[in-house]
Amino acid sequence: MAHEYYIGLMSGTSMDSVDAVLADFTATSPLLGSYRLPFPEALRAELVALCAPGPNEIVRMGQAERAVAELFALAVHGLLQQQQLSGNAIQAIGSHGQTIRHHPELGFSLQIGDPNLLAERTSCTVVADFRRRDIAAGGQGAPLVPAFHAALWRQPGQHRCILNLGGIANITWLDARPERPVTGFDTGPANLLMDAWMQRHCHCSMDQDGRFARSGQLLPALLAELLRHPYFLLPPPKSTGRETFNLNWVDQCLTSLSLRGTAPEDVMRTLLELTALSATESIASQSPQGELIVCGGGAYNRFLLERLQALLPHYQTRLSSCFGIAPEWVEALAFAWLARRRLQQQSSNLPEVTGASGLRCLGGIYPP
Repeated sequence: MAHEYYIGLMSGTSMDSVDAVLADFTATSPLLGSYRLPFPEALRAELVALCAPGPNEIVRMGQAERAVAELFALAVHGLLQQQQLSGNAIQAIGSHGQTIRHHPELGFSLQIGDPNLLAERTSCTVVADFRRRDIAAGGQGAPLVPAFHAALWRQPGQHRCILNLGGIANITWLDARPERPVTGFDTGPANLLMDAWMQRHCHCSMDQDGRFARSGQLLPALLAELLRHPYFLLPPPKSTGRETFNLNWVDQCLTSLSLRGTAPEDVMRTLLELTALSATESIASQSPQGELIVCGGGAYNRFLLERLQALLPHYQTRLSSCFGIAPEWVEALAFAWLARRRLQQQSSNLPEVTGASGLRCLGGIYPP
């Protein structure tokens, strides 16, 4: 059987790298190859700045959009060279783009990384702009990966929850009863706050294995204050991002409790507990027991994984790598799958997840 190659591109809320995967969904194991390209620090800093109001935003966004597309193209070429393939072997690239604003309550979500330029630079068909059609239909535009999770991992007779620990944490609930709909939503922050705290206090991008958090003491008053955020009380469908959860908010909570100057490792320990508790409470609300499949970069935070297991003692917790897909590649693979669905003119949103008024075919097509 001839190969049906797709490329998926993902750069998430953490903005640490472009993740590129080569996929063939007609194969027994769809992930054929992967490639990671780090963000240049100057571009990452500009993208983080564009996530909040600032001067001359439109011009800066236009320049950043081209820079992101150029970086995405480099990632595609790196993957193709690694796999010894040419662009004309690829059915399509599914490009998530880089989110700089997500405001479904205002009716928009903005991902940059010009797909026209990406198509020019790679000579491949590009499918992009996945979120706005769902928002146009009254949805949140997120999360979009639950449909992919269901296609990959739903198993009748087995309650399964997929927990993605990216910058934001989101869950997909796959009920054991096949007649039940797939559900899912963003549970709150995951790596976003912890990574930012590490950058501020330790001048590094992440807390390796959760060691810094493990060295600290939990601050119950701070945890309670963080959990008072209105987002945690919202019923699904719901989605969130850097606009809602950021260090300015953490600083405000610390100030309100007169905790400014607290040992950084104690705050870090509390931020990790916030991620673990907000995620596991959402999971336990679906069922007291089942199977938990963890993906995303946070799956490698050993201390966070320990806390998840402790808070969900009746769940069997496994990494997605147990199913043949390393945690860091699941989301990029999902966008390759979404591109394939678009070319086949099939719907790929789940109204029960996003709140849209119905099924929609997501993404715009940009020919080479």
